[in-house]
Amino acid sequence: MNTSQNRFALRMAQVSLLLGISLLGACAPENIPPQQVATRNPSVTYRYRGDQELIAANQNASAYCAQYHSAPRAAGIADLPDGARNVTFECVAMSSYVAVQQPNPNLTYTYRTDQELLDSSRNAEVYCYNSGAPRTTSTVTINPDGTRTVTYQCNPR
Repeated sequence: MNTSQNRFALRMAQVSLLLGISLLGACAPENIPPQQVATRNPSVTYRYRGDQELIAANQNASAYCAQYHSAPRAAGIADLPDGARNVTFECVAMSSYVAVQQPNPNLTYTYRTDQELLDSSRNAEVYCYNSGAPRTTSTVTINPDGTRTVTYQCNPR
């Protein structure tokens, strides 16, 4: 093959390739929406010491998650070297934000762990919200047997 034949063959190969790509594009289905493969909920982490600070962290997480039209769910609690703890809340859809147990109408709960305290706080918030008084205040007492009791009070805004 001479040089002119090589150029012609190369040019024909390029044209064939472009035509092939064009035909493949014409055969591709149109208007297929992209598929979601992963998502992460917004989250927020607070440092706390003691029960009242944990309750306050839960209330702060409620305010943080409200901007996403969602509610906080504790995703993890971690001990820190200085004796404090971190709690991470994940903002979840309101439909996932339900009472863990039947809300106690007198809003008094006995608990042993931080997770149980968070569960009682969520139950009280759900109860108060459904009663038309969405703000809660709380009082914590330590019982002689080592358990703790928290009492919530519903308050109007």
